[in-house]
Amino acid sequence: MNIGLIGQGAIGRYVREQARAAGHRIGAVIVRPERLERDDDGVARIASVAELPADIGCVLDCAGHSALRQFGPDLLRRGIDVITVSLGALADRSLHDALQQAATVGGAHLHLASGAIGALDALRAARVGGLDEVVYSGRKPPLGWKSSPAEDVLDLSAMRGAAQTHFDGSAREAAIRYPKNANVAAAVALAGAGFDRTRVTLIADPGVTANIHEIRAGGAFGEFRFEIRGRSLPDNPRSSALAAMSVVAKLAQQRDALLIG
Repeated sequence: MNIGLIGQGAIGRYVREQARAAGHRIGAVIVRPERLERDDDGVARIASVAELPADIGCVLDCAGHSALRQFGPDLLRRGIDVITVSLGALADRSLHDALQQAATVGGAHLHLASGAIGALDALRAARVGGLDEVVYSGRKPPLGWKSSPAEDVLDLSAMRGAAQTHFDGSAREAAIRYPKNANVAAAVALAGAGFDRTRVTLIADPGVTANIHEIRAGGAFGEFRFEIRGRSLPDNPRSSALAAMSVVAKLAQQRDALLIG
């Protein structure tokens, strides 16, 4: 498949390398206007959807909420499928509706990669019978919350000893307040009880070295608890390796004859 990419950060670079290894061609990378020079391997960098080659079959969004807001509707309206890990952006009801409308007009699909969490297939299944409770807990070392609203309530650089919760509220509130840190909470909400009925706690913990994501859910199906201790990409300690892998896995799924989940 000839694919496009949005973004060239750590996740974008990983996805690009893996997509090529799987036999896909990178037709273009959408970047900010100041980064329009050609890459060292000759891949064109463009600044708008209108500049995409006509044969692009799918675009992989690896650049965050603002990129999905800026480019997502135009891509979908043009009939191009989009794979994104920026699930938290969908907490904005107006953007959610705009993306849905554009996909309908273009006959395209917005594929939501699972990001840094798992068990979403079980959560989707449990939703059918009814969910009584879904709680997501995100726990990171203090410095993992740098440049987030956690800095407004905690001295992250000086934290020692006990873990401290710096957010406790709905998934919608978390996704809006923590646009760079709450995509996992959004993934849990979209798979399960929704943004307003999913409770989120975000914790800074000096006693951990990994990013720990936990889902607890209960309902007609019974109960489950699921935990992932995620590693970062080697070239960026703030980018989840599993989030990058989930984009590649979702791309591979587009041409699988047999699907699980």
